[in-house]
Amino acid sequence: MRPLAIVGPTGTGKSDLALAVAELLSGELAVEVVNADAMQLYRGMDIGTAKLTVAERRGIPHHQLDVLDVTDTATVARYQQAAAADVEAIAARGALPVVVGGSMLYVQSLLDQWSFPATDPAVRARWERRLAEVGVAELHRELAGVDPAAAGSILPTDGRRIVRALEVVELTGQPFAASAPGIGAPRWNTAIIGLDWDTALLDERLARRTELMFDRGLVDEVTGLLDRGLRDGVTASRALGYAQVIADLDAGGDGSAAREPTFIGTRRYVRRQRSWFRRDHRIAWLDGAAAGNAEQVVRRWRAVS
Repeated sequence: MRPLAIVGPTGTGKSDLALAVAELLSGELAVEVVNADAMQLYRGMDIGTAKLTVAERRGIPHHQLDVLDVTDTATVARYQQAAAADVEAIAARGALPVVVGGSMLYVQSLLDQWSFPATDPAVRARWERRLAEVGVAELHRELAGVDPAAAGSILPTDGRRIVRALEVVELTGQPFAASAPGIGAPRWNTAIIGLDWDTALLDERLARRTELMFDRGLVDEVTGLLDRGLRDGVTASRALGYAQVIADLDAGGDGSAAREPTFIGTRRYVRRQRSWFRRDHRIAWLDGAAAGNAEQVVRRWRAVS
C-alpha cells in the first residue's frame, strides 16, 4: 500500500483535504493519517497549532499527535524513526498511510530517508555558549553568513536548530543540507501532493486563522502550558503564536498584543515553506481554492499506485 503525502504551507487546508480523501475512499479502504507538523507532536498545544480535535478527526486514526510533553525536545531524527514505523505498520494493515503536514525538515527526512550526521558535544556546547552570548537573532545571522540555505529553512527564533546547523557545518565543512540526500524517488514510492493558495488569498486565510486562535483562547492555553513547563521547552516554547504570547506576557501585557506579531511571523514562515517545497519536482500542486481537490488527489494517488 503506497502512501500519500499532502504537504504545503501553513493554513492551506491540508488536514481538511486529508479527511476529504479518507471519506472519498471510505467504501474502498481504510485511511490513517500520520502527522508531519512538528508542533502538533506536543500534548496541550492544540489551539495555536490548529490541531484537529478528536471529534474533527471523524473517527480516522491519527498518528504522531500528542506524543511529547512541552518540556521534551522534538528532533527530526526521532520523528523520522517513529513516523516511518507508523507508515509501515499502517500499510501492513492494508490501510492507506496519509502523511499530512508542512514542517519542511520533518517531511523530507521521512520521504527521503535522511541519515543524520554525528554530533560532537564539545562543538555543540561551544555554539550553545555563543547562542547565550549573542542571542538567537545574531546567531541566525551568523548562520546565514556561512550557510544561507540553512538559515532560510530554519526559523530565526529556533536557537536549537541554528546551533545544530552550525555544528554540522563545522564538523563536515559542508552546508547543513549537504548531509541530506538529494531529491530522488520518494520513499515507499509515495505520491506527494502540494496544496497552496494565491498569496493574497492565503494571507487573508492566515489573518482569519490568527484571529480565530486568539478568540478561541490561545492566551489561556499558553498560560496553562506555562504551568506545565512550557518556558523550559527548547522547541515548544518557540512555536509560532506561543513564543509571541510568552513575549507579551513577559513584557507585562495580557497576551492580546501578540496577535499581530503572530500573523506576521506565520506569513513569513509560509514564504519559507513555499520556497522549500516548490523546489521539489515530485510534488503535484493543487490550488486550495479549486473544487474537487479530493478527487484530484485520489486520481493522482491511483496513477502512482
